[in-house]
Amino acid sequence: MEYTAQDFKKGQPRWCPGCGDHFFLASLHKAMAAPYNTAVISGIGCSSRLPHYMATYGMNTIHGRAAAIATGCKVANPDLTVWQVSGDGDGLAIGGNHFIHANRRNINLNMILLNNRIYGLTKGQYSPTSPRGFVSKSSPYGTVEDPFRPAELCFGARGHFFARAVATDAPGTVDILKAAYNHKGASVCEILQNCVIFNNGTHDAVYNKEGRAKNAIYVKHGEPLVFGENNEFGLMQEGFGLKVVKIGENGITLKDILVHDAHCQDNTLQLKLALMGDGDGFPVALGVIRDVEAPTYDDAVTAQIEEVKAAKKYHTFSELLETNDIWEVK
Repeated sequence: MEYTAQDFKKGQPRWCPGCGDHFFLASLHKAMAAPYNTAVISGIGCSSRLPHYMATYGMNTIHGRAAAIATGCKVANPDLTVWQVSGDGDGLAIGGNHFIHANRRNINLNMILLNNRIYGLTKGQYSPTSPRGFVSKSSPYGTVEDPFRPAELCFGARGHFFARAVATDAPGTVDILKAAYNHKGASVCEILQNCVIFNNGTHDAVYNKEGRAKNAIYVKHGEPLVFGENNEFGLMQEGFGLKVVKIGENGITLKDILVHDAHCQDNTLQLKLALMGDGDGFPVALGVIRDVEAPTYDDAVTAQIEEVKAAKKYHTFSELLETNDIWEVK
């Protein structure tokens, strides 16, 4: 049976008008495969209301524990497709430990990080991804901390899949969600979105189509890393880093431009791509940045159970009881 986005819709979303969660939800509906074998797990926050608007199995859990509960859900039900949805506060603050270990273990989860660089539900405190100097209700004189960069956490935890999209870019968002679904193992999709009430404009450089044409680069495996309104710019390697060049100047041709390799085991260049942007003269990388195959935790657990069962004399609890002395009471 072929499903449409309408098959996944449920209820009336209760987010502020213009919130990036509306845009993302519409894209997730389009990217889904089948409702009957899908579970959507979330924590606490504005974005964590999302399971209420999905016609799938779902659970709105407790603060920061979405990855832990999603892990149990997947290991106990290996045939279930599990989507975990968290905001930057829920996922990287109280839930940061679960985030890194879900990646380290390579559990077959689709982990969505909706990043608006603010705590929206609790009314505008700075979050782990808010930039240094950010003024908020909890940092009236500006934060004195450096933010987490989600890609660094994912890669540092030996993550094998990382992708990024902008909430208002439906085709780009659907593309990475489908790639995450097709990837076997832990996948992280960072979604850049604005909080229209407490942090509007935080991703304005890439929030509309014109901005993305100027300030973003869509990376695609096996294709040259070119960008610009007319693809007039490209990325080349310079020492251990990258540099922006203009194609056609100083004898530079398309052949000189780096070709994106999302499947490379060494994540050095992938991480450099993921960390570009935010005023450093480089474009923000969108698309699938890393996509590498590796053994998954849930498969390994299932295989281990079968291996141990095969070596035992008993395979069920009843058989276990019968391995010891048995008395019949009359």
